[in-house]
Amino acid sequence: MKRRLLRTLVLSVFALIIGGGIAFWQVSQEQASTVSSVQKHTAMPGVQIGGAYELVDHNGQMRTDKDFLGRYKLIYFGFTYCPAICPTELQKISAVMAQLPLETAAQIQPLFITIDPQRDTVAVMNDYISLFDERLIGLTGTPEQIESVKKTYRVYAKAVQEDGMTDYTMDHSSYIYFMSPDDQLLGMYRMQDDVDYVTTDVISLLK
Repeated sequence: MKRRLLRTLVLSVFALIIGGGIAFWQVSQEQASTVSSVQKHTAMPGVQIGGAYELVDHNGQMRTDKDFLGRYKLIYFGFTYCPAICPTELQKISAVMAQLPLETAAQIQPLFITIDPQRDTVAVMNDYISLFDERLIGLTGTPEQIESVKKTYRVYAKAVQEDGMTDYTMDHSSYIYFMSPDDQLLGMYRMQDDVDYVTTDVISLLK
């Protein structure tokens, strides 16, 4: 497990260095149409993304959306067995948190919500989260709980197992959500939005 996690971290750092501009095909039509209808660097009033949930964090503690009310959130949906895209985006969030002024970063809670609850148990999430910013909280739950939170955030995710594969992977949309203290969507960041862009945008939105 540790060797897999370290290999994943190396891949994510490597991908950040050379792959900040890699395009990742966003397979969620609903989510894509939402993004295309709003402008960058602006809040997104009226865009209905986010809502109530009850999950368990990487330390085994029950968490709900109410635990994070009053704070801004950077949220990413992915899975720990993801070979490159997910660790790259989590590394991006970690880099943004490190680059933000301390007083700004203190207002933001980074969250990683799994789309693969069958494999991403509390123990697996605990090991995985340790590779990123110490403020990052990982959230998992039952398949029903994860399905519910996916719907509220309009996340596309589907298990894929091709012929000859010994295990499955997850096909999913990839956005970093920036949510307000009262859980309104402020911004959505894509693979091609690099650390400097996200950092600058977050600072501008907090002003």
